[in-house]
Amino acid sequence: MEYSHTDAELVRQPIGYWSWAAAEAVVTRIRAVLAEIGTTQPQAWILDRIAQAETPPTRDGVTGVLSGYAAAGVDDLDEEIDATVARGWVTQDAGGHLELSSGGQDFHALLVTTQAELRQERHRDIPDEEYVLTLKVLQRFIHNTGGHAWHH
Repeated sequence: MEYSHTDAELVRQPIGYWSWAAAEAVVTRIRAVLAEIGTTQPQAWILDRIAQAETPPTRDGVTGVLSGYAAAGVDDLDEEIDATVARGWVTQDAGGHLELSSGGQDFHALLVTTQAELRQERHRDIPDEEYVLTLKVLQRFIHNTGGHAWHH
């Protein structure tokens, strides 16, 4: 790969720009691929939360876990949950508990495969050690600037 600058120049490049540019590229790619298979990123998060739950979560339980994602351009998680129900992927009982329908289970399996393919694409030619080091450096930037971020 050809890099934008020499190492001596890269050391002076702004982390804010490059971390933003990386996030923008990754999210744009994920959302484009999910749109191709007929869903949105928030709907994929919702289906994944429900699929991973040991017991059927409530709507509040799902939105509580995913509420930190609002910074990623999610305006209304309740609307996104309603969309998964309307599409027949999720059922909601009288107590407000959410479960994947059989169609939702099938679609979630497609999402898992799709996300694995996207991860493989993003991680091409990046050894695990470099990836871990990158995340640790980004976490230090967050800490050093008084920020807070935590991904479950």
